[in-house]
Amino acid sequence: MHPNPTYRQVDAAGNIAFARGQGFGVLAVTTGDAPLISHIPFLLSEDGTRAEFHLVRSNPIVRLMSDPLPARLAVQGPHSYVSPDWYGVADQVPTWNYVAVHLVGEVRLQPQERMRDLLDRQSAEFESRLAPKPEWRAEKMTPEVLERMMRQIVPCEMRVDEIAGTWKLGQNKPEDVRLRAADPLQVAGQGQDVAMLARLMREPPA
Repeated sequence: MHPNPTYRQVDAAGNIAFARGQGFGVLAVTTGDAPLISHIPFLLSEDGTRAEFHLVRSNPIVRLMSDPLPARLAVQGPHSYVSPDWYGVADQVPTWNYVAVHLVGEVRLQPQERMRDLLDRQSAEFESRLAPKPEWRAEKMTPEVLERMMRQIVPCEMRVDEIAGTWKLGQNKPEDVRLRAADPLQVAGQGQDVAMLARLMREPPA
C-alpha cells in the first residue's frame, strides 16, 4: 500500500463498503517460491471481518490450506494514468491515480457441505445487481450437472485481521489543480472506470 498518509484517510467503514461493492479481488499467499495468486469473486461480511469465496479444487492454493494460511486479498478499484499537462501548473511529473483496498488475514478450507449455500449466496448477491433481470438460481440447472460441477470447487473463508485502503486521488495537490486534472482524465484517462475516478478526484472521500 502507498505509504503516504494523505492517501489513507478513508476510515474502516469506507474501505469495507468499497471492498464489498467491488466483490472481486486478487488473493495472494506466500510459498517457498514465488507467491501464488488467484483472481476471485468474494462476499465480505458487513463488519469486514470475514470474506467467503470458492476455489477450483485443482488450484495450488487449495493444497496449501490443510492448515490456516496467511493471505492478502487485494481489491482494485478505478485507476488511470495522469498526465502532468492536465494540472495546468509547471514542474509536475506523470503519476497514476487509483483506489485499492487490501484485506489481510488467514484463509482456510470450509466443509464441502457448505458449498451449495455459498454458491447460492454468491449468485444472489451478484444477480441482485442486474435487476430488473430475473434472478438466476441454481435450481435452473440439471441436478446431476450441478452436483458434478460443485464437486470441482471448494468453499473457503478468510478471517480478516486488517483492512487498509489507498485512495490516491491527487489530494497532495492544491484543490484547484486537482479539479483541473479531473476533466481531461475523464475524457482521455488510460485505465479502468475513469469516470468514477474523476468523480472521486472532484470529491475525495474523507
